[in-house]
Amino acid sequence: MFSSLPISDLILLVVALAGAGAVTGVLAGLFGVGGGTVIVPVLYELFRILEVPEDLRMPLCVGTSLAIIIPTSFRSFMAHRKRGAVDTDVLKLWALPIIIGVLCGSVIARYAPPEVFKIVFILVAGFSAIRLIFSRESWRLGTELPGKPALRIYGVVIGVLSSLMGIGGGQLSTLMLTFYGRPIHQAVATSAGVGLLVSIPGALGYIYAGSGRAAENPDIVALQFPLAVGFVSLIGAALFIPTSVLCASFGANLAHRLSRRKLELALGLFLLLICLRFLVSL
Repeated sequence: MFSSLPISDLILLVVALAGAGAVTGVLAGLFGVGGGTVIVPVLYELFRILEVPEDLRMPLCVGTSLAIIIPTSFRSFMAHRKRGAVDTDVLKLWALPIIIGVLCGSVIARYAPPEVFKIVFILVAGFSAIRLIFSRESWRLGTELPGKPALRIYGVVIGVLSSLMGIGGGQLSTLMLTFYGRPIHQAVATSAGVGLLVSIPGALGYIYAGSGRAAENPDIVALQFPLAVGFVSLIGAALFIPTSVLCASFGANLAHRLSRRKLELALGLFLLLICLRFLVSL
């Protein structure tokens, strides 16, 4: 896999991935997004360099992203919980519906063409960005969260879309909670917990979704064990996780120093940039 790359390019690649891991950790804590919106585009370029076919590249990015999000979401969640900002009642209610949604998304991932992943990413990220950048008090669905049946439906939707985007569900749950009048800081903190509910079953689901693909593509070394298991790249995760975990608490502390509006604008602009990147790739 690496034999055709010059040593200088390999060093640059490792440094870039470690740096991207640090940025991922900061964003996980700052926005409660789990970092998937950074991980997926970076891994997409990595696997392009490693000549992973287009039809396998995006699901490999998404599955690897979900695996990477597990420790970063945990670190981010613990940092926010220490500050008492997490709504544990919402997390308990969402637990099962989100897991069901993630597993459904993983089954879809086994058969969906690569364009599906990109389109879902663009639509959700774009809508989220517009909502955050042009946020107005009138842009709400209510002043209180809906009843338990509606919340469970939201949980399933968050699970499905998150598993197809390779994100921890943070931007979706943050969007939903703020639509119902929850403060942005509480929404971000609660969303860090959603990342755990999405990433663990999601990574396992993509291992299942990619089962047999290594045998079908013996010439694609990036898919072979021990470099990958199903649609989860172990080498990609190994390069991302250390710096992302170390930097997650820094992002969480930074989030609580920013005003509500600054936090909304920062997250909205960030999502818009990532959305435009995938739009260009289509």
